[in-house]
Amino acid sequence: MFGNTVFSVLFLPGHSPGHIGFYHAESKSLLSGDVLFQRSVGRTDLPGGDFETLIGSIQKKIFVLPEDVTIYPGHGDPTTVRDEKIYNPFCALTQRA
Repeated sequence: MFGNTVFSVLFLPGHSPGHIGFYHAESKSLLSGDVLFQRSVGRTDLPGGDFETLIGSIQKKIFVLPEDVTIYPGHGDPTTVRDEKIYNPFCALTQRA
């Protein structure tokens, strides 16, 4: 909870082993931290990072959310689930596989 606002906690490993995001269904908002950015993904070259785990988190936890959910990443501009499914070069490749 943050004030009267209740978030769902999403376990999103990959950037780091214990990474989490915060989803607010009512406002269709996701605070993704450093997992998913506009047209990019978080680093996985630091200790505990793993690219396959990161992509799995994105596909299984973020891309199942409604397409009009706004993603607020840890850095950069907001984006949407829909746009990242279509335009993110890291995720678009895995969507075709």
